[in-house]
Amino acid sequence: MDRPQRVEPGPGQESVWDYPRPPRLEPVPERLRVVFAGQVVAETTAGWRVLETSHPPVYYFPPADIRPGVLQPAPGQSWCEWKGRAAYWSLALDGRTAPEAAWSYPEPVPAFRPIAGHLAFYAGRVDSCWVGEEQARPQPGGFYGGWVTSRVTGPFKGEPGTRGW
Repeated sequence: MDRPQRVEPGPGQESVWDYPRPPRLEPVPERLRVVFAGQVVAETTAGWRVLETSHPPVYYFPPADIRPGVLQPAPGQSWCEWKGRAAYWSLALDGRTAPEAAWSYPEPVPAFRPIAGHLAFYAGRVDSCWVGEEQARPQPGGFYGGWVTSRVTGPFKGEPGTRGW
């Protein structure tokens, strides 16, 4: 399969095709929020984002900035070649449940130690996710957990025909 054609970013945008491989971790001073069951369940100005070629950013929240008692460990795990073993979490609040709505790296590889125990949320499994005052859309396809905003251009892994990227 040919490499997809990069969409040229406009002013204030980034192309996910300019993100590195292996991925880069960087702090996010902007306010990040996750809403579920009509309530804010996670909010931080001390988040992190992982930038990986062809993926919109994945945002990680410190555990202290997640509402206590809304997450329960979910069965299963996966392996990321860059970060290590991932654990999954289900979200439950006010009679609603979102299975495997979040994931974390309890003991990531050294380059990603700053996000040990931090949680990332799938934008498509909660009511909404926010970067600053902009609502993010889920990364296409449902498998990956990036948040798409007007600040990033693609094409994005997860869209139809991208499996072989």
